[in-house]
Amino acid sequence: MIAVYPGSFDPITLGHLDIIERGCKLFEKVVVAVARNPNKAPLFTVQRRLEQIQTCSQHLVNLELDTFDTLTVTYAQKRKAQVLLRGLRVLSDFEYELQMAHTNHSLSPQIETVFLATSNEYSFLSSSLVKEIAKFGGSVAHLVPKNVAIELEECFTKTPPLVSIPTPIVPTTPTD
Repeated sequence: MIAVYPGSFDPITLGHLDIIERGCKLFEKVVVAVARNPNKAPLFTVQRRLEQIQTCSQHLVNLELDTFDTLTVTYAQKRKAQVLLRGLRVLSDFEYELQMAHTNHSLSPQIETVFLATSNEYSFLSSSLVKEIAKFGGSVAHLVPKNVAIELEECFTKTPPLVSIPTPIVPTTPTD
């Protein structure tokens, strides 16, 4: 059975990797499908995200990486997948994901959505949170694979060259 795990993965987190690894134990093949969304401004290019995922998932023999820019169910049909794999962190995820599962089922009844609850240690984790922590100089080494932590640090520690701006000299008048 083939499962598609769609998402933006900008960047991949240890929570994503946890779902991928567990999915690979459950399904014959898992396709991690990186969405190309022209309405979003991602930090990393699609190609870079694929490379990041490849680097941290080399140990998984039944994993395939791909990209898509269509409806998720259309992509899953093209890949002959029977399952959409989704991770759930908190109650608000469930509400959104259930709505998407019902919508996808209405579009393609032969494709089921399977939810995996994230492991406790990743229940708070999101790519947006990781980027915000990294942007403000915090360590994300415990939140993302090592290769991604290095790239995030490089991305956010790049500073523009210092330009010397002369300080204006303001004449003072002596007071008597």
